[in-house]
Amino acid sequence: MEQMKHSLKWKRIAMSFFGVIVTGFCIGAFQKANLGADPFTCFATGIANIFHSTYSTFYIIVTGTLLTGVFFIEKHYIGIATLINLFFTGMAADFMKRILDGLFPAPGMAARIVMMLFGIFGTCIAASVYFTADLGVSAYDACSLIAANKYKLMAFRLCRIATDSICVLTGFVCHVTIGIGTVITALFMGPVVQWFNTNVSEPFLYGRKGKEGTKK
Repeated sequence: MEQMKHSLKWKRIAMSFFGVIVTGFCIGAFQKANLGADPFTCFATGIANIFHSTYSTFYIIVTGTLLTGVFFIEKHYIGIATLINLFFTGMAADFMKRILDGLFPAPGMAARIVMMLFGIFGTCIAASVYFTADLGVSAYDACSLIAANKYKLMAFRLCRIATDSICVLTGFVCHVTIGIGTVITALFMGPVVQWFNTNVSEPFLYGRKGKEGTKK
């Protein structure tokens, strides 16, 4: 039993690293595709526009504010993956962007669409993997998880659609350009992540017996 728990712990850590790094790669692909940013980027950019400041400045401010709220409401969602997300997502995004810049200096629309789709579905898979690892999530991701799991407002997929839609609407009102990638992510990320949780990530982590089976 102890050996099983030890193995499970390291599998969860590996899943956290995988999820965060792939998320960064997907952000880089989104940036290169230039067909709309992810919802949280829209939100942070919109708030920055209000104060005539930069995205990087308000990304830190908004993330820090959300993280403080998460700490007092449900600090369970703050863990090693939160720190991994904080320090490695940006580096992974920049790394992927440099690779794509080298391979596709001036991509056509077909290539941009492929990059966008990679960004969307890759983000869904990565989010599912590191949500399931349950070693902490980003401050923004915690919002929909808390709404679904702590307050039982709606199923996770609906809570995610709600938070993403609020971010996109805020960005639009604050004169952020909304692209097709933004709309697709806002409407479909929640349901797709939930599907991957049930059919891929949880079976991979816990095996056929599921989460409850590992407690026996």
